[in-house]
Amino acid sequence: MPEQLFFAAEVIMNGLMAGVLYALVALGFVLIYKASGIFNYSQGVMALFAAATLVGIMDGQVPFSHLINAILGTNVHHFGWHVPAVLAILMTMAVMVLLAWAVNRFVFKYLVNQEAIILFMATIGLAYFLEGTSDLMWGGQLKTLDVGLPQGMNATLDEVTFGMFGYGFFIDNLDIVASIVALILVVTLTVYSQYSKQGRALRAVADDHQAALSVGISLNFIWILVWSIAGFVALVAGIMWGAKSGVQFSLSLMALKALPVLMLGGFTSIPGAIVGGLIIGVGEKLFEFTLGGMMGGATENWFAYVLALIFLVFRPQGLFGEKIIERV
Repeated sequence: MPEQLFFAAEVIMNGLMAGVLYALVALGFVLIYKASGIFNYSQGVMALFAAATLVGIMDGQVPFSHLINAILGTNVHHFGWHVPAVLAILMTMAVMVLLAWAVNRFVFKYLVNQEAIILFMATIGLAYFLEGTSDLMWGGQLKTLDVGLPQGMNATLDEVTFGMFGYGFFIDNLDIVASIVALILVVTLTVYSQYSKQGRALRAVADDHQAALSVGISLNFIWILVWSIAGFVALVAGIMWGAKSGVQFSLSLMALKALPVLMLGGFTSIPGAIVGGLIIGVGEKLFEFTLGGMMGGATENWFAYVLALIFLVFRPQGLFGEKIIERV
């Protein structure tokens, strides 16, 4: 196999793994948008909040310790114990469900039937609120997240590919695990949305709120359910990205990469989120590999948005989105 072709194959493999993670983040947007018509700008910050909460619980950190110490004059920061990763993940999931209930109870309950721009602005406010709450609860410093996921180059894959092609694939173990977990979650959510009772109710609510109410579907339950699922998706994404690059503010910015994914796949399509994520993941890696050197490098930072802009011009509803027809 020629050297350039081998490197291209390695780039495509890395792009596919990145694309699955992009699709996972995009799913959080799609689920909430389908059920409530709300574009959740805070999805990325939810991932940051979930990851920071997980680290705090695992380390036995006292929530709001800095605020408590400032008010009471104490010097307490830790409970003195460490929580196993599995138990800490379950506890963090409970926190995200509580967050889903609170968001619907104290925010969107009072914004029913408001304009889409008002709901969007509410999610921007929610993003900054969660970001500030995360800093108050757990501190704003860089945190190391270790839940036992393997890291480093996959030696087996390197040896096998070296024996077959004379070159070894450099693939990180964490990327492989993250891709497998994300793929399982994406498939599970797709099947759940299409075939479960709650999934059918979710699609009914997405089609017509009033008709769903008339057949006994609780909008409040569906909205709490879908925000809880989005919170779980944010937790998984936060674990994967946090384990790779640490839990810090930049973790919340990963959601911005999901926006081109949604523009390509369509805001209401779960399969579209998957396909869009794979296109963005592979496309940005291949573009950097083939043309990045001639364009000064760092093309991965903007390629996805340029591709999304092209799609907006020629197919604004995305590959799988519903075409909007207005009668005048």
